[in-house]
Amino acid sequence: MANTDFNQLLEAGVHFGHLKRKWNPKMAPYIFMEKNGIHIIDLHKTAVKLDEAAAALKQIAKSGRRILFVATKKQAKDVVAEKVKSVGMPFVTERWPGGMLTNFPTIRKAIKKMATIDKMSSDGTFDNFSKREKLQVSRQRAKLEKNLGSIADLTRLPAALFVVDVQKEANAVKEAKRLNIPVFAIVDTCCDPTPIDYVIPANDDASKSVALILDVVTSAINEGLNERKAEKEKEGEAAPKKEAKGTRPRKAKEEVEAAAAEETTEA
Repeated sequence: MANTDFNQLLEAGVHFGHLKRKWNPKMAPYIFMEKNGIHIIDLHKTAVKLDEAAAALKQIAKSGRRILFVATKKQAKDVVAEKVKSVGMPFVTERWPGGMLTNFPTIRKAIKKMATIDKMSSDGTFDNFSKREKLQVSRQRAKLEKNLGSIADLTRLPAALFVVDVQKEANAVKEAKRLNIPVFAIVDTCCDPTPIDYVIPANDDASKSVALILDVVTSAINEGLNERKAEKEKEGEAAPKKEAKGTRPRKAKEEVEAAAAEETTEA
């Protein structure tokens, strides 16, 4: 896994923080200087922290577990949806459903309801409904698809949460912390980094900044998935060989026993 390029971070505007009067003092260790009333983030620390987060996410993906991405702000939602789809991870970009993690069984029921409506459409049950009922069910299906369609394949709680804008997604972070789910986040100078397990100090308002960080993160996840796939293929190739080795002694033993039985009969 390649290290993050400092110049790429600079070009993407990752170093631009918020106005000095809006800063959170707990972000002081990640701030390089103040210029024209705006805090400038230390990109050397951003690069180190981003590489740490990417390495941890790679291991999670390699173990076969899921990472849930959360970004509902306008500047980030489309970028996150595009990047995360490429690695097949679940994401929330519309609205964080309250209790998404802490009341996960209820969310799963809503997802199953969506599957039930799809089944009704395919088996002809939907045709027996009146025009008004069809319209109501279709609207319900569209609403579920909008809010939960991107997490339809999330059958259990995620192993980690990746958040863009800690302030906006405060409820998601709280739920994750309550369940001891590690949180990875892009943290701007106005945010509190305390509840975040893997802090990536960076500009969370610019699409270019978010896109660059997501590129690094999704590349690491993709590496982890590919390594997992390669390991499984090796295991699949090794399994028949082990089986063949195991059958030889048994076969030899059976032959010896058969020969001994023949000698006894002849005697």
